[in-house]
Amino acid sequence: MDAIQDLPTVLGQAPAMKPKLSLPLRWPGALAQLNPIPHKFRPSRKLKLRLQMNGIKDKPDDITKVKTSFDAWGTLKNLRTRRWCLWDLQHLVVFGYIIFSLAILPSAPLVKTGALVVLGALLLMPVTQQFFLPSLPIWTYLLYFFSSRFIAPEYRPHIWVKVLPALENVMYGANLSNILSAHTHAILDLIAWLPYGIGHFALPLICSIFLFLFAAPGTTPVFARAFGYLSLLGVTVQLIFPCTPPLPAHYGMEGSPAGLRRIDELFGVDMYTTSFTTAPLPFGAFPSLHAADAILEALFMQYCFPRFRPFFVFYAVWICWATMYLNHHYAIDLVGGGILAAVTYYISRTRFLPRPQVDKTTRWEYEYVEFGDRPRAVDEEYGYGGYGGYGLGLLRRPGSSDSDEWTLGSSSSFDSSSRAGDTVCGSSSSTPGILSPTTPNDDHYDVWSKVRFGNREGEADEVYVAR
Repeated sequence: MDAIQDLPTVLGQAPAMKPKLSLPLRWPGALAQLNPIPHKFRPSRKLKLRLQMNGIKDKPDDITKVKTSFDAWGTLKNLRTRRWCLWDLQHLVVFGYIIFSLAILPSAPLVKTGALVVLGALLLMPVTQQFFLPSLPIWTYLLYFFSSRFIAPEYRPHIWVKVLPALENVMYGANLSNILSAHTHAILDLIAWLPYGIGHFALPLICSIFLFLFAAPGTTPVFARAFGYLSLLGVTVQLIFPCTPPLPAHYGMEGSPAGLRRIDELFGVDMYTTSFTTAPLPFGAFPSLHAADAILEALFMQYCFPRFRPFFVFYAVWICWATMYLNHHYAIDLVGGGILAAVTYYISRTRFLPRPQVDKTTRWEYEYVEFGDRPRAVDEEYGYGGYGGYGLGLLRRPGSSDSDEWTLGSSSSFDSSSRAGDTVCGSSSSTPGILSPTTPNDDHYDVWSKVRFGNREGEADEVYVAR
């Protein structure tokens, strides 16, 4: 007890502790105060710990993964919270085509109801939705095409038999289809049969597989929708504007295999004679879906694989020649199909198509994707290339090539890996070198100050602009 009572005295006699030395420079605290992010928006330590406990990491979602869930209820919840936009009207258009096609088919209420129920289940389950929702326009096109035979003749328009050859004579001065099909040979028949009789039916699937494996994630769904909407629009035009070569035409008449009959005779089988004779739309000459589909496939493939662009262009020209050699289409039909394909591709590329990254080989190498065309500045958009214009966006060193571009940042920059000069479609091919502008060697005139300037000695010759 005495020791405890003497404790305050002992503590009072203890030597005083030396004060801590404080450094005069407090730069770490000063730098901490320069953080531009307010405290209320900074992630707290508790949140990070909670995310780690729940197994959630601060990493972006894997854009290459394939859904494996069968949770249809989760899809319904997502539909309730979805922010709808104007482009979602496409689903109403497709649904209208489906209802119209089922309505004109022969009466089978149980079969039609069962088909709608199965379609709804496929669209609600994520594991099947990721495949059937993008390809729904293609399935709708097939239903619409084969059910068009049941449209009553009293609701159909007049069949035009002289419009196409007259337009071809006016535009080209001759009937190109008759000229190309005047001289036939077995070897030429085989050469024309490969793209027209095989490639037309197999290439959509082959292109989809290549785009899924080697293009940017999200490219295949855009291609499937574009292909389906192009086909739906083509069949609609064929129903509204039915055309046929000059011969007695009426609804209910049989179709003609034309030059494909020689292929059946050559192989001794019936591959095309019966199918074209019983075709549901024998008056679907304009526009040519053979040409439209081939051109659309070539445009998508050259966008994703620009190295093989000459081959894709060759195939499009090849099938266009085959359609006229086999006497199935006029040249004006190919022009109409090409216009539809070009418009469909332009809308897809500028609004929805992911931009390819030249340093990526397969879809699993992508960490992010950018959609649509790269945003351009005012001088790039309107072509103000003058040296005293809105900027240096269009200036280019004389004699330089596209390989001399200056890449902004690393591969994660906004567009550095999404282009390779003129080798990747979707980039601004009309404004090469836009990220590596240089000042000219000769003097130039400033429209703002009305003064002519030239390079001064010791002044930097190259100016790099980063937007």
